[in-house]
This record gives sequence, structure tokens and C-alpha cells, in this order.
Amino acid sequence: MAKPGLFAIRDVGSLIHETAQEGNQLKKAVGVTQLTAMGVGAIIGTGIFVVIGKGSGIAGPAVVLSFVLAAVACAFSALSYAELASSIPVSGSAYTYTYATLGEIVAWVIGWDLILEYGVSVAGIAIGWGGNLNAFLDAAFGVSLPDAIAKSPEDGGVFNLPAVFVVLAITLLLIRGVTESARANLVMVVVKLVVLVFFIVVAFANFGTGNFHPFAPAGVDGVTAAAAIIFFAYIGFDAVSTGSEEARNPSRDLPRAIIGSLLICTVFYVLTTVGALGIATPDQMKDSDAPLAAALDQGAGMSWAAGILALGAVVAITSVVLVIFYGQTRIFFAMCRDGLLPRRLAVVNQRFGTPARLTLVLGVLIAILAALVPLGTIVELVNIGTLFAFVLVNIGVIVLRRTRPDMPRPYRVPWSPVLPLIGVVFAVYLMSDLPLDTWIRFAVWLAAGLVIYGLYGYRHSRVRQAAAVPPGPADGPGQRPGS
Repeated sequence: MAKPGLFAIRDVGSLIHETAQEGNQLKKAVGVTQLTAMGVGAIIGTGIFVVIGKGSGIAGPAVVLSFVLAAVACAFSALSYAELASSIPVSGSAYTYTYATLGEIVAWVIGWDLILEYGVSVAGIAIGWGGNLNAFLDAAFGVSLPDAIAKSPEDGGVFNLPAVFVVLAITLLLIRGVTESARANLVMVVVKLVVLVFFIVVAFANFGTGNFHPFAPAGVDGVTAAAAIIFFAYIGFDAVSTGSEEARNPSRDLPRAIIGSLLICTVFYVLTTVGALGIATPDQMKDSDAPLAAALDQGAGMSWAAGILALGAVVAITSVVLVIFYGQTRIFFAMCRDGLLPRRLAVVNQRFGTPARLTLVLGVLIAILAALVPLGTIVELVNIGTLFAFVLVNIGVIVLRRTRPDMPRPYRVPWSPVLPLIGVVFAVYLMSDLPLDTWIRFAVWLAAGLVIYGLYGYRHSRVRQAAAVPPGPADGPGQRPGS
């Protein structure tokens, strides 16, 4: 039997059959409400609490249109994620979808990319959590943690204790079980939405139209430039697809959760932005690390509300850490189960039904990163990694429609391949706006990943090992190890 090449493809039917039959399958424990809450939990975080200020500084009041434009740009990729998630209900998100459509080497590249994207993102968000915790303590109680235990060595501290605390706390929660994690996230999502509703109500009660003139001082260019920044406030809906294997009814619930979470967040983003501009000028928000609190304080003269907004930010960011870290563990789990990384890490704890060993290892590594390293511009790697994943997922929909036209698709992207191609164009356009040093770092990371794949992943790949064994009665139906 010919040895599968670099572009070996995991057959969809075989992939689903194997995950259902093995002893290391994940526990099916979440429904559409929990999945939608995961999407909202991942999206509404530092974005709305921070990026609205930067966006308004670029586009002025027309930043409202920037939020809508960014949502539209995300929507095309969200539709593609929904189709693939309903058709291939297996852990791994874009990595698994790429393995089933474009081949092993491309899947490795995107999986390696997602490891960087999610890991750096969790560490960066954890550092932001520590900063917002200090802001809340200062606003509510007039105290703050000393720099020695609240900042990295390069920023004048010894280590970032709050960041370590939140990462390890989330690690233990994820080890405990997906049901408990989903319930905790649902509670946090409710709290952050209540805080945003509080802001919207207060803002509209003090609303004025004077700050909306001139509406678009920088014209169309300002709207699109702000949208390129605001786009990243929507990143997170793809984390819903990492829960495919633990969804009780993935073919029905995953498309609803992916699209529903994006719609919910868009409505909240637009209402919050309009409310903020109704009480504060863009100049009052653009330079603030907490623009919503600045709008209440400087615009409406309600400094007492700053503590409530700070608390909302802490809860919101905790939820983001939980969902993004959950997504990383499931992507890493899928790569280990496929043999591209050590398979012993993919062992599922029989008591909790989670990849406990893998989660603990990742939690410790991310905690160390968050404690000691000021991430700075490296966080831009999160942006390029996400957009790269969007490109491949949209292409994957087009390829799978041609190679497996008869495969069951509970949800289908309308007007394919037109809408997926538009998703590719949006993602490539936004990637082109990222600085050169981000592209260089990204290339170095991918090069390191290819070395690891050549030394380990290629030889230990499950597809390649299965091809070396003659087929027998134990083989799953429809198995096609490679192409």
C-alpha cells in the first residue's frame, strides 16, 4: 500500500466513526444555550471595554458603522465555520476541518498557528485581567496591588500574580469538567451583559445628539481603518466550533450558536457605541484604557459608575480566558489524538471526561508566560493567526463541496462559493494591514512548526501509521487513510 504523502486527508466518515468508538472520546454535555454563551463569552471582553475608544479616535461617531462593517466581515467566515462544524462534529475547529479538506501538512500549519494564537491570546488576556482587577480595587476600595506582584520583570515587577491566579483557576475549572465550565461561563456572560445593559440604560437616559456632528470626519477611509481594528473585537465565535465533540446535538446547535453569538454581540456593540457617543465625545474616549468608564465619568459626570464598569470588565475578561483556553485545549487534544503531537497527552480523565493531563500542562506553561513576559506587539500574532484560519476555513468549504458533494450538511452556506470567497477577501484585506514585523514573527513560528512536523509529526501521524497496517475487520467504515 502506498505511503500517504504530505497532503494525506482524514476521511470525514472515518474521523467521526473513530472519535465515537474510541475510549478517549470527550463527554457530550453542552447544548445550544451553553454553546451560544461560549461564543458571547469569547467575543465580549477586552474588545468592547477597550477598542471602542481607539475606533472612535479614528472614525469619529462613524465608528458605529465600523462596528457593523466588522461584523459583516466576520459573518462570512462565521457561515463557513457553521457549515463545517455541523458536518464534521469533531474537536479541533479549523485544524480538523483543514485535515478533512486540504490535507495533513496544511492542517499541521493551521494547528500550529492556532496553538500560538490561542496560547498568546490567553496569556495576554490574563495580563489584561490583572490590570482590570487593579482598576476595580482602586475604583471600589481605593487600594491596588503593588507592582512587584502585579507586573512582569520588564515592566518593573517580579511576576504578575493576578495573571497566574486567573490562568491556574481556569485550568482547574476546565479539568473539573465541561459541564461545570459551561455553567460558570454562562453565569459570567449574564453578569457582563447586565453590566452592558446598565451602561446602555444610563447612557440613553443622559443621551444627546451633539457629539454626532461631524459624523464621519475622516470619511470612508476612517470607517474602514477603524473596522480593521474593531474586527478583532469580534474574534472568538470560532471558539464555539472547538466544542463540536462535546455538543449533544452538534448538527443543529453549532450553527445556531456560532451565528447567534455573533448577532447578539453585534447588537450589544452597536447599542453600547451609540450610547457612549451620546454622552461623550470621541476625544474623551480615544486615549483611555477604559473608554466606557471615561464616557460615564467625563461625559455624564457619573464617576461612581466607574467601579461597576471595572467589575464588569473583570468578569468579562474572566469569561474570555475560560473560553479561549478551552478552545486551545481541544485543538491541542485533536492534534495529539491524530499523532501529530504526543498521543499520551490526549488521554481523557475517566472521572471528569476531560483531557486533564493536557489541560494542566498547557495551564502551567501559559501561567509562566503570563507571569514573566510582557507581550506587547506579539499579541498582533493573535490577529494574523485568526485571519489565516478564516482564510483556510472558507477555502475548506469550497473544496469539500467539490470533493464530497453528497456528504450530509445539516447547515449549508448559501450562495457558495461566492460567500466563502468574500470571506477570504475580507480576511486577506485585513491581514494586509498588519505590520511587517508581525508577518516575520508569524513566518518564524510556522518555520519552527514545520521542523517539528518533519522530526515528529510526519512519522507518528495516525494516517501514516494506519496505512502501514493491512485493513481488517476492526477498521472503521469508509476509512481512507490518505490521498
